[in-house]
Amino acid sequence: MDEMTRLRELRADAPVSDHSSLAAGRQRLTEAAASGRRVRRLRADWRIAALGAAAAITVAAVLGTQLVDAAAPDRSGPASTAGTLRLDSPAAVLNRAADALEKRPAPTEPRDDQWIYTKTVMAQPGGSAGGHISYNPDNWVPYDNSAAAKNGKDDDYRTSRQVFRAANELPDDPVLLLAKVRSFYPTGHTAESPPEGKAQHSFRAMGLMVEAYPIAPAALARIYRALATVPGVHVTDHLVKDAAGREVIAITRREDGRHEQREILIDPHDFRYAGTRFVVTEDYENRLPAGRTQVRPEKFKAGQILLSEARVEAAVVDAKGEKP
Repeated sequence: MDEMTRLRELRADAPVSDHSSLAAGRQRLTEAAASGRRVRRLRADWRIAALGAAAAITVAAVLGTQLVDAAAPDRSGPASTAGTLRLDSPAAVLNRAADALEKRPAPTEPRDDQWIYTKTVMAQPGGSAGGHISYNPDNWVPYDNSAAAKNGKDDDYRTSRQVFRAANELPDDPVLLLAKVRSFYPTGHTAESPPEGKAQHSFRAMGLMVEAYPIAPAALARIYRALATVPGVHVTDHLVKDAAGREVIAITRREDGRHEQREILIDPHDFRYAGTRFVVTEDYENRLPAGRTQVRPEKFKAGQILLSEARVEAAVVDAKGEKP
């Protein structure tokens, strides 16, 4: 069973939640994220297979009516640190980004006793301030979060230290790099997390690697050059809005056999990870299997945003609770 069907079955009888009813769920998500549990998979890979994460499913489900901003920005491309960047091909965009990243100095690896602080925003229709709410706004995870890596049940979870070091060791050759990243983030092997095609696996795994913090600029440059070679990858020819309302570059790939595309969002100025979106690619109607209660089929329109999340802050700090 695919994850969209699971998601809709679980919410078929539920009314759209308001802010007060979602508060407890957001709190549980915050607590889960702080301990490195499976909530990470909601951000990195929207295949929400953990039925116990009911709050995560509810928050994701209510995003179904969020629409792409109708006001398209200037299609000549964003101003960036590398000059005017035309959004006409993923290779042009990602190689240009890689060129800029390679000029930046290598960072010092964080100490094992340091923490990674992140602040995340998730889009939710019907909220205040243009339909955006704070989702898990402040989160601290140990740089060396070995206990969570050993005890967690999420196959995609890697500590910041594991990713930082693995990224630095990635080869220059795109074919070899993609194989390494797929091995680092293996595909599923169960009904709840089924195996993926090679290209889809590459794109998902590369999205997880791009999202990692911290990551050396030279390593990110190699990742971008390889990402441009994944079959089916495209770039949206104009800037899009992330969950925080920022204009960003969208590197996209349609999910195999689905009506949606996964988007890796990149800041057009410093080329760092900005967020993730899942967007409907064509009009379609979802009907639940026989025996499930549903008043009417759920309809989706091309351009409708199913999930949108933005990382607005990330930093290495010395203690939990400390902010940059």
